[in-house]
Amino acid sequence: MPGRLLYVMDPMCSWCWGFAPVVERLAERAAAQGIPLRLVVGGLRRERVAQDTASRVRTLAYWQAVQETTGQPFALDQGPPEGLVYDTEPACRALVAARQLDEEAVWPLAKRIQRAFYVEARDVTQPALLVELAEACGLPRIEFAPLFDGEPAHQATQADFDWALNLGIAGFPTLLAERDGQLALVTNGYQPLEELEPLLDAWLSRGAHLA
Repeated sequence: MPGRLLYVMDPMCSWCWGFAPVVERLAERAAAQGIPLRLVVGGLRRERVAQDTASRVRTLAYWQAVQETTGQPFALDQGPPEGLVYDTEPACRALVAARQLDEEAVWPLAKRIQRAFYVEARDVTQPALLVELAEACGLPRIEFAPLFDGEPAHQATQADFDWALNLGIAGFPTLLAERDGQLALVTNGYQPLEELEPLLDAWLSRGAHLA
């Protein structure tokens, strides 16, 4: 098989938002050689934790650090939505549901969720908003909403979490390259494009030589 890239991420992980332009460029580079990108959700926070003042301050500090490092925009003047209960499972599950409907819609939805949260300061833990964002990506509400709410999506989301955990992946973003059942680590954590392009190109070249 030609292989694939596996992007282990969480749409409510600020470093994943910072990494979005980088992984998009890498995915385009791989796609030119027939290598698809598949998103795997990692489950950054799986418990319902209400943000208090101290946690909001910490979150804003993370956002500022990511913005300074990556140049990605953040609503630093607003911060996380008021009353946010920081549970990333619903946003992760939205991507899994999208993956079950249309693989091509997963990355556009991931970016929409990220922008809604980090730039527009919207509460992407809310199912109604996630359905709205999915519909904006071309996924029919009448199909997406029941799939998102259904037990199979919950189970598939947990399966993604378990897969990442079993591999020992504790930090996001993580990008893996897979060929013939063998996994190669491209990065665990944010790295700029100029650092990762040579690694990906080396992996792609080895595949070309083996073909």
